[in-house]
Order: sequence, then structure tokens, then C-alpha cells
Amino acid sequence: MTEQTTCVVVGGGPAGMVLGLLLARAGVEVTVLEKHADFLRDFRGDTVHPSTLRLLDELGLAERFAELPQSRLSQVAFPLGEDREVVVADFRRLRTPHRYVAMVPQWDLLNLLAGAAGEEPSFTLRMRTEGTGLLRESGRVRGVRYRGPDGELGEIRADLTVACDGRWSTVRQQADLRPREFPVPIDAWWFRLPGDPGDRLNGLAPRAGRGRFAVVIPREGYLQVAYIARKGTDAELRARGIGSFRRDIAELAPGLADRVAALASMDEVKHLDVRLNRLDRWHLDGLLCLGDAAHAMSPVGGVGINLAVQDAVAAATLLAGPLRRGAVTPAELAGVRARRLLPTVLVQRMQRLMHRNMVMPILDGRRAGPPAPVLALLRHFPPMSLALAYLIGVGVRPEHAPAFARRPPAARRGIEDS
Repeated sequence: MTEQTTCVVVGGGPAGMVLGLLLARAGVEVTVLEKHADFLRDFRGDTVHPSTLRLLDELGLAERFAELPQSRLSQVAFPLGEDREVVVADFRRLRTPHRYVAMVPQWDLLNLLAGAAGEEPSFTLRMRTEGTGLLRESGRVRGVRYRGPDGELGEIRADLTVACDGRWSTVRQQADLRPREFPVPIDAWWFRLPGDPGDRLNGLAPRAGRGRFAVVIPREGYLQVAYIARKGTDAELRARGIGSFRRDIAELAPGLADRVAALASMDEVKHLDVRLNRLDRWHLDGLLCLGDAAHAMSPVGGVGINLAVQDAVAAATLLAGPLRRGAVTPAELAGVRARRLLPTVLVQRMQRLMHRNMVMPILDGRRAGPPAPVLALLRHFPPMSLALAYLIGVGVRPEHAPAFARRPPAARRGIEDS
């Protein structure tokens, strides 16, 4: 079966859903393919930064977002002992409408975006539908082949195909677009621990020890923990067993020692193979890569989801008009990369710098936190914490919702409609 649409988006993650919503609000016929039956996958990027919160305001979705279960992080700080810490990034100092990072399960955010997009007559979301290959004609990408919910095969022809299918992008591989890989010395292991009413966490506080460190993230009703250690040690970690892993966590974060027994087995500890890469070219004629498909990010700074969203906003802003006219040129597709390259490169350079100067010395046992000169600068020059908060929370080139996608807040819209 062959179908037709104006834009087909492969992947229903943050970039794919934001792009689908914005293009649909521009009146562009758009179809999003998501291979899973729902969005319920744990330990995906759950940080919604101030720039994305402002975007939700502009889209008229702030009230819906406020109803989602969430916790708020106001700072990133390193403990210096029992009762001392140094603030690395203080979001409370930002001059933005939202001076915090919201921690929201990604599936809730994606369901919110899907619901808003579903209100637009030109939007279609196809769950349990996997893009399996590209349609090509006269040297141009003309759409995708797919496998549907019952295994049926089909084709969707489109003026533009957008790969938003993550760091292991099938579409990117089919297009023979190969990212440049940067060395990454770490992997991450994610797990949950029970929350406690007495937990008073309003920020990230990395806990360092020889050869590993942990980041405890407060969530609504539980704690999400990232355990960071050397790349390539997953098999060794699992061979040591859950008892050894519990002892590691209790040593890194003594305040959690009474909860580590909640981890029943290493099956509850999810391994993330950390990658840091970037395509030199994000497009072919008729095809564009966005988000992790164009540039995989390290979890350091938690900025991957927000960069993906910013990519989607830039793409919708630049391409909605050409898509409405029925023709998108390679030069217009290249314009998306040109607009988003600087923030992508700067964040990746920051992450590589942090890997080299902060993370590796901890894993090597040379120190238990940031370098002494950095700590001294942060203690004696507080504006530094504002600069880091801005880089993480807002970014170098934050994108705003285009005029065609903006909506008034729901409450005000209700008054106006009455």
C-alpha cells in the first residue's frame, strides 16, 4: 500500500513530536511514525530546561504541562564535606520566566505533545509503525517504507522525510550518513530508589568516589540515580552482582544506604552506552536528520532533549513555508544545520572538556570533585554559576515558537471563546 503526505517524521521522541506539532499548526500535512505501542520507556531524557518551558508557554501548553507530575531542580552543586557545597550552576539567577529545570517523565511530555498535535486536522500519529527503509527516485529521497502494527508492509511518499529516530538512527544508516565519533570515557547506569518525605533535594548533587560517581535526581515520589563509571565495564559490574553494586551506592551516598536493598537485581540497573558524535552533513535531497540522529550527546549537563527540541523548532520555522509551497530545496535543508551548528558544537565541546578535566580525574582517583581552581572561582565569583546555568538551561541560540504555532494560554483562550 502506498500513501502520500507532505512530511513524514520517523521517530516519536521529543524532536519528532515537537516538529510534528509545529508543522501541523502551520497547516502542513505531517505523519509521525513511532515504532513502539506507547511512549512508556524508562530512563530517557527527562530534563525540561527553561528554554523548553518557555517554548511550551508560547505554544499555549503551560497549563497542561503544569498538571504533569514533576519535580524542580534549582541548582547543580558539588558537596565539599558533611555540611558544605559549591554551587556550579544556579538556575535561580536566570532572567527567564522559569528559573528551574523541570524533571518530568518523558512519556508524559510526549503524550502532552501528541494530544496537542492531534487537535490539528493535518497531523497523524502512527504508533507501532516502524520506518524500515527509504524511497528514492531520481537521486532524491521520496519517503519511507514501513512495517505496521500487524507486520504489514507499506510506503509513505512525502516531499520531506525527517529522521528523528535517535542515536542509532535506522534512517540515517539507510541514507549512508555517518557521524564523526568523539572519544567518550564513560558509560551510565540508571536505576530508581524509593523516595522519602524527608528528602529535601532541590538540585543535582553529584557524589564522587574512586573509580565512579553518582548523581541523585529527585523525582515525584522516587529518586532517579545515575551511576557513572568507565566505558566498557558493564560486564564486570554485572559479574560482581547486586550486593557489590548496593555497597558502591551506599559508599557514594551514605544517605541512601537504607534504601539500596530496594534494588532486587542488576536487571533493574539499565546500562546506557554513552556516545558523543555529530554528522558533518545533516541532509540529503528530500531528507533531514534532527536531534540525536544528527548529534548524539553525553548525559553530562542533561541537555540532549532540549537541543533536540531546539532543532525541531528551527526546522519548523525554516521549512514550514517551503513545505506549504510544495518544494523544499537542499539549500533550505542545509539552513537548518547552519542555524543549529554553533550551539551543538559548543555544548559538545563543553561536554568533552568536562569528561577530560572533571570526570576522568574522579574515575582515576586523582580527586573527588571539580579542580581546585574551578572550585575557588565558583566560591569567590558567584556570577560563574549564572554563566553555567545559562549555558545548560537556556543555551547559546534558544529558539522561539514561530508565529504560526503560537497559541494563547488555555485559561485565557477559554475566556476569549466564551
